[in-house]
Amino acid sequence: MTIQVWIAIVVGLAATVDDLARRRIANWIPAVALAGGFGWQLGQSGWMGGLYALAGAAAGFAVFLIFYLLGGMGAGDVKLMAGFGALLGAGRLLEAALWTAGVGGVLALSVVAFKSARRLIRGEQVMGNAEEERKDSIPYAPAITLGVWLSLVPKG
Repeated sequence: MTIQVWIAIVVGLAATVDDLARRRIANWIPAVALAGGFGWQLGQSGWMGGLYALAGAAAGFAVFLIFYLLGGMGAGDVKLMAGFGALLGAGRLLEAALWTAGVGGVLALSVVAFKSARRLIRGEQVMGNAEEERKDSIPYAPAITLGVWLSLVPKG
């Protein structure tokens, strides 16, 4: 395995654990991804690698910015994808974003189905308050992590 893959594994695990435990992603996690990405890209392609990392970080930031602005995603998710963008470069980042969308959709449907079935079995009413909405939010770092990991699987 390459250093790129190891960085993706470590950062992805840290982000997933943090997001599941606290429903937040600490700033050091995307910072490690960003630094690791720039280091990896510079080591692979010299100064052009720095441009690849910069383009990837910008693409990663842009991909999820609209969802953040619409209130559907946290800032930590946007920063995490920017950090992974530096690691992957813009081309592979777009592939990772597509994988992430697919994994996130399956995850969201699974969580909604599970919670709906549980409420139905228990005979609970659905609350419409802010606390209930926070409980119903879905941590997205696991989907981002799996999307990135799937984009790193060798093709062919």
